[in-house]
Amino acid sequence: MLIDMPLAELRSYRPEPSEPADFDDFWQRTLADARAQAAPAQFAPYASGLRTVDVFDVTFTGYAGQPVRAWLLLPRHTEGPLPCVVEFIGYQGGRGFPHEYLTWSAAGYANLVMDNRGQGSGGHTHAVTPDPAPAGAPHTPGYLTRGIESPQTSYYRRLFTDAVRAVDTARAHPRIDPERIAVYGGSQGGGIALAAAALGGPVAAALLDVPFLCHFRRAAEITDAGPYSELVTFVRTQRHREQEAFATLDYFDGVNLAARATAPALFSVALMDAVCPPSTVFAAYNRWGGPHKDIRVWKFNGHEQGGAYQTDEQIRFLEKALG
Repeated sequence: MLIDMPLAELRSYRPEPSEPADFDDFWQRTLADARAQAAPAQFAPYASGLRTVDVFDVTFTGYAGQPVRAWLLLPRHTEGPLPCVVEFIGYQGGRGFPHEYLTWSAAGYANLVMDNRGQGSGGHTHAVTPDPAPAGAPHTPGYLTRGIESPQTSYYRRLFTDAVRAVDTARAHPRIDPERIAVYGGSQGGGIALAAAALGGPVAAALLDVPFLCHFRRAAEITDAGPYSELVTFVRTQRHREQEAFATLDYFDGVNLAARATAPALFSVALMDAVCPPSTVFAAYNRWGGPHKDIRVWKFNGHEQGGAYQTDEQIRFLEKALG
């Protein structure tokens, strides 16, 4: 069923943002520290058995100089610097195998697929990147409340920093045109892509499908679905830590990050999506700071949103944005 506001109200939904006073300083310091500890990325040729792409097993330095894995797929028999799609993965997933990521290379783009540190055991694509940070204070199983005692310890500080460094890594590769980089992801991947577009320096386009990690308090109040249910379980149990938890999440909220983005963006939203409720997506979309934005509304779909229909829209969108 339709689970949220009427569409006309969603299109104008602009909740008052809750932005920490040191939001920009926090992220500037975090990213400057990561870049200061960066080492040259390594690109090891990988025998994938695929005939249309050259595949590289990538290791780059992310948060605190820690190693993060990725795949780089380059369309075979191409010349000159290529436009690139930097791709981020959904909750509990990881980079998996190269053959799971052939759409963008088939469309003529380089494709850098970032692994999710510490994830990859959720029943779909696997990961190989560990998260060496200690678990810290008590948290609900999962990642949403891991390190929620402060923005400095939050899991998403590390993951968003990895994402910015993934864009840096693509930008520095000799086969990639640094002026034609797009970020892409769905659900958690959409939230990560949103953060990378807002924090990582100018990108040429952002493809954001039903982004997770937006408007946390609203999500906690209107859905019982995971992963937001992790947050509800946490504050239901740790009643004395409610304000602390939401204050930490303000540093990672897509609503706050969206206002700092500058790229053209194509969002998707599904009106039957209980995982990432429509109002949370529109809250970020309506604050997007880029010069051009559009959103595809899938009225009778849930978290799968537009599926192949949305991919078709995205290919056409990137034709205009990246050439």
